[in-house]
This record gives sequence, structure tokens and C-alpha cells, in this order.
Amino acid sequence: MPDIADKPTNDLLSGNLQRTVFFLSLPILCEQFLIFLVGFVDTYLAGGISSEATSATGLAAYVGWLASMLFGLVGAGTTALVSRHWGANEFSEANGIMNRSLLLGLIMGLITWAGIYFAAEWFATMLNMGHVSHGITVRYLRMDSYGLVASSVTLVAAAAMRGSGNMRTPMLILGVVSIVNVIASAALVEGIGPIRGLGLNGIVYGTIFARYFGLALILISLFRGTKGLKLSSSEWRLQDESNRRILRIGLPAAIDGAATWAGQFAFLMIIARLSADEMNSFEFAAHMIGVRVEGITYLPAIAWGLASSTLIGQSLGAKRVDLAVRSGYVAAFQCCLPVLLISVIFYVYAPEIFRLMHLEPEVHAIGVPAFRLVSFFQIPLILTIVFVFALRGAGDTTLPMWINAGSVALVRVPLAYLFGIVLEGGLTGAWIGMCADVTIRGILYLIRFQRQKWTTISV
Repeated sequence: MPDIADKPTNDLLSGNLQRTVFFLSLPILCEQFLIFLVGFVDTYLAGGISSEATSATGLAAYVGWLASMLFGLVGAGTTALVSRHWGANEFSEANGIMNRSLLLGLIMGLITWAGIYFAAEWFATMLNMGHVSHGITVRYLRMDSYGLVASSVTLVAAAAMRGSGNMRTPMLILGVVSIVNVIASAALVEGIGPIRGLGLNGIVYGTIFARYFGLALILISLFRGTKGLKLSSSEWRLQDESNRRILRIGLPAAIDGAATWAGQFAFLMIIARLSADEMNSFEFAAHMIGVRVEGITYLPAIAWGLASSTLIGQSLGAKRVDLAVRSGYVAAFQCCLPVLLISVIFYVYAPEIFRLMHLEPEVHAIGVPAFRLVSFFQIPLILTIVFVFALRGAGDTTLPMWINAGSVALVRVPLAYLFGIVLEGGLTGAWIGMCADVTIRGILYLIRFQRQKWTTISV
């Protein structure tokens, strides 16, 4: 069970930095692995149903990613402000930020649910879906959108906890959610006991149940109090300066996410048109499998990125700029080590990965060379992720917004169209654009971090 609140303390800034970064990252890494397992199992289950099912769950993953980035409107500001106040030993102010963030998270979740529910038809149409795939995907997206309200509040609460340095409670709760999701979805797809198999619907029903289960767990934890953060109904108000501070930091992050996602969706439209057939082509299925499996790289990247975000925010709150700078570099270096091993595994075992994830040999033939290409670009990818989180921990969200949106729009999409469609390079050609994009962004974020202008940003 999550820890009951004790007297708040702030001891992250006094120990060995290498050890602190490593042990802050470990709980998040476990949590991210379990979350990844959900997407992996969903793709595996869908691959055993049909190509249309794979397309539906793949698009839902993209749309869910959009939702999580929009939730950054609240989450990014929450982490930055809670960590700053925590670093300055202003625990009461940090708790107030957490409570007001939950209300903002609820509002953001409701807005996102409504937007995705009514846009589901448009998403399916823009991806050139045939009649069968179109209907299946629209129904799946609309059902999945109901769970996003719970996800929004849960993720904002987790962001506040991490800002206080509490990585263990979000790990336990989100880890349990992921396990429940996998078990429920697998059971509902195949059927168990008196429950008949629901096929594709079973995947989404399991996901919705798990999300609301997680919401209940995290609210119970905060009601009891955890590491100095506690629910307080008197703090749930909209007309407050701290709400404006949260949104001022989070707005560029949300615009960043939405713009990046729009570019990614345009990229997905290119993938859907690599074949003359409709969207349930082998190229699209291979792409969805590839990006799902590549999600393994995101596990350490997000773990060390969130650890750096917390340490940087708290260090700046404690007026220790030197520690903030070193935290970012240590996180990036430590993250590179496991990702080097992941890169080798991707290259060597690409054929086995695709045989495991899909029944069609044509999907294997298309996916393996593309996946081997992307294995060489995992280090730039993790630099992009770690340094984005590091900058957000300092409240630096505006320039990263322009870097993300600009690189996706000016590099990823044009090069994917050129090499994938114009030069008929197929999936491998389209992924050249993706690899160029993450490389350029990784370099630009590293330069931004090195210049240290983020150390002077007021939140």
C-alpha cells in the first residue's frame, strides 16, 4: 500500500548524485515497463484477431499519446512548481499546487474525452480506412476515450508526487493498473469461465476498467496522505494565481504536444499511403508493430528523464544551479548504457520480434529492414526525451515547443514523403524521415541544455 503521510522531508539534494539519479529512476523504470507491457500485449492480442484489429489498437495508441501530451498542459506545470516549492521547503504551497492541479486535470480530461469522441470519425477517414476498418476503429476510439478522464487525473496526481520526490507511490499504483489492464484485456478477449470472449472489444473494456481502478487507488492514497501530499477540498478552486502559474508553464508543453502529434499524424497518413491498398496494408501493420516495440527505448528514457526533472526543479528551488546542471548530464549518461544494449537487441533479433508479433510473412519482410534501420538511432531518441524532461523540470517549455514542432513539420514529414512515397522506399524510406527528426532534435536539446539559459527561468 502507498505510504501514509509523515512529516514532509527533502533529502534528495544531500546524497551522492549518481546514486540519487539511479535510485530515483528505478521505480519509474519498473512502472514504465509495466505500462509498456499493456501496449505490447494489446498489439499481440490484436495481431491474433485481424489486421483491422491491429490498425484499430495502433491508432488508439496514437490518439492516447495525443491525450497524454495534452494532459501535459497541467502535468508539466505541476511537476515544475511542486518540485520548486519542495526544494525551497515550502511544503504547504506544494500541497496546494497538487490539489488545484487535480481539478485542472479533471477539466482537461473531460475536454479531451469530448474532443476525441467526436473526432473519431475524422481520424479514421484521414487515414484512408476501408469500410470495415473504419467502423471498427471509430467504435474502438470512442469506447477508449471514456477512460481518458480517469487517466488525466491519475497522471496529474502522479506528476505532483514525482515533483515531491515520491517515485514509489506512482510506481505501485500505475504498475498495478498495468497488470490489471493486461489480465482484464486478455481474459475478455479470449473469454474466461462463464464470460464469453469479446474479441477486440475485450481489449478496450479491460483498458477502461484498469484506468478507473487506478484513479480510485491514487485518490485513496491522497485522501490518506502520502509523503506530505494530501487531498484538501478547500484547495479545489479555479480562481487562483497558482492555477495561472501551472497553465503558464504547461501551455507551451501542451501546444508542443499537440503540434508534435499533428506532425506525427501526418507522418502516419504517409505510412497509410505507402501501399495502393487501403489502410489495413502490410506496411501499416509493420509500422504499428515497429513503433510499439521501439517503445522499449522509451522506458529508460522516461525514467531517467523524470528523475532529472524532479532533481532539477528541486535544485533550482534550493538555489543550487550547479546540482541542477549535473543532474541532467548524469541522467542522460546513465540512460545511454541500457539503450546501447537495446539497440543491439533490436538489430540482431528483428526477425524474431516480427514473427512473434504478427502472423503474416509479408509484414515480417517489410518490418525487419525498417526496424534494423531505426536501431541505429536509439541514442538520439533518448537524448531527445531526457533533455525535454530536464528542461521542463526547470519550467523551460517554450523553446522545446518550437524545436519539436519545427523538426517534425520540416524534417520528419517531408523526408518521409520524399523517401517513402516519391522515391518508393516504402516503410524503410519513410522511417528515414523519423530517424533524421529524432537526431536533429536530440542535438538541439543538448545545445539548449548546455547553454544553461533555463537556470534563470522564473516559475
